[in-house]
Amino acid sequence: MKSNRKGFTLIELLIVVAIIGIIVAIAIPNLLNAIQRAKQRKTMGDMRSIATAIEAYSVDFNRYPPSAAFTMPTSISGPGQTFMAGNKMANYIAPTYIKVVPLSDGWNSWFLYNVDSTGGSDYRLTSYAKNGTSGPIAASYGPTTDFNSDIIYVNGQFIQYPEGAQR
Repeated sequence: MKSNRKGFTLIELLIVVAIIGIIVAIAIPNLLNAIQRAKQRKTMGDMRSIATAIEAYSVDFNRYPPSAAFTMPTSISGPGQTFMAGNKMANYIAPTYIKVVPLSDGWNSWFLYNVDSTGGSDYRLTSYAKNGTSGPIAASYGPTTDFNSDIIYVNGQFIQYPEGAQR
């Protein structure tokens, strides 16, 4: 008497589960890396938009918007770091130069905006990136390969920015 049982054996099921596990082990780190890269690109795009509005303001008023109002204590951030949302800088450029000013980066940390105190001829936008804290001051700025490295935009160009494979 022949038994015609249809179905999968335990070995076949274990092989399928192992294959799915290997695929997931490869895919998850790549997915997480892609999410962080997307946050970096969003942050850089928002910084460019803010900078374009700041530059348009400076064309009309011959100086950059002030950054005075709310300065973080030195123990929390670098000396003289001014958070955009706390200082009303957005009121100077919105809605005339940009409809809505993005106040936070891709990791939901606030952008920092600074203007030199000698007449407002230089400005700096900073994102503290993934870790949300100020990184070490680099001797030479340029491309970075770490999601925790600050993204810095000064007077119309990025001086520290992500590039290449990130870790």
